[in-house]
Amino acid sequence: MEEKIEKPVEKEIDLGVILNILKRNLILIVVVTLVFGLGSYLYSRFVIEKKYSASATLIVNNKSNDKTTYNTTELNAAQDLAEVYAIIIKSDTVLQQVIDNLHLGMTYSQLNQCVSVSPVNKTQVFKITMNYTSAEFAKKVMDEIVKVAPPIIADKVEAGSVKVISEPRIDNNGNPVSPDSRKNAIIGALVGLVLVLAIIILKEMINNKFKTEDDIVNTLHVPLIGMIPNVDRKEFREI
Repeated sequence: MEEKIEKPVEKEIDLGVILNILKRNLILIVVVTLVFGLGSYLYSRFVIEKKYSASATLIVNNKSNDKTTYNTTELNAAQDLAEVYAIIIKSDTVLQQVIDNLHLGMTYSQLNQCVSVSPVNKTQVFKITMNYTSAEFAKKVMDEIVKVAPPIIADKVEAGSVKVISEPRIDNNGNPVSPDSRKNAIIGALVGLVLVLAIIILKEMINNKFKTEDDIVNTLHVPLIGMIPNVDRKEFREI
């Protein structure tokens, strides 16, 4: 006669049980969430170095002569040239000259990391931006870039020209563009919330203790005959 091997009982937690668990730990959940959110905000506000931004916009012409109208082919050519100009502006040919002219105490690689060039809405207009810890320094460098770049571009790319649309200016009304303290606080709070919920639910899942009569009946599938009540020592002595 073969013996039946009983499979271990898998512990399941339904939605009602989870809600009760969360309700019992509500204070802990709120406290951890607030601590992570506040910690992220304070870290962003007082520890992470603030960055300011200065930018300028330029427009590409695919021919050296001025034209007031463009056909589709010429517009596409101008958009392609915008990408070429972006590479030239980020090259050491332009940025190293800017460093030399302003006698900056930084290398080409350091300046290159601070400068970005991006097209505006997939047009022949592109934007040059510099992020740095000083707004005035960023604008000073941008002034020199838009001064140095056009003649170098005209020399390197004979089929096109570039003109400044808007002169360099400090962005965001002179306020830091990074870090975003509010955004980081929200992210930190969400991380804290997910972390504390995961720990609470995981702790409950690995807890094999019987806490209620229903746990015994549902797990062992046997009728409950009786219960031994908890008796306080003081009450026990009085019996």
